[in-house]
Amino acid sequence: MPRVKRAKIHLKKRRKLYAKTKGYKWRRKNTVKQAKEAVVKAGVHSYVDRRKKKRTARGLWQIRIGAMVKNYGLSYSKFMGALKKNNIILDRKILSGLAVNDKKVFEKIIEKVKA
Repeated sequence: MPRVKRAKIHLKKRRKLYAKTKGYKWRRKNTVKQAKEAVVKAGVHSYVDRRKKKRTARGLWQIRIGAMVKNYGLSYSKFMGALKKNNIILDRKILSGLAVNDKKVFEKIIEKVKA
């Protein structure tokens, strides 16, 4: 059986791995074993943190809405309850955007809820 030389493939794999670990500290950036482990761990953390990002964003939206609603003498929970009673279907992301960027529209929503 003839000998198979795999240097090109091996180098390509390694270069790809090192490209992923660019900027890492110590041996994690330039030794194969540590680099592989670092890339796997980084992938796990990025997966988890993409979900955490959504959680923290929702919290921020709630804080923004609550802060704006307090100026009009309502609490966050009463405001959200009143929205549901009046069949105003706006999610928290859009409401917080209105509270920050378009205050006149947000005021009209609050007036409608209060009436």
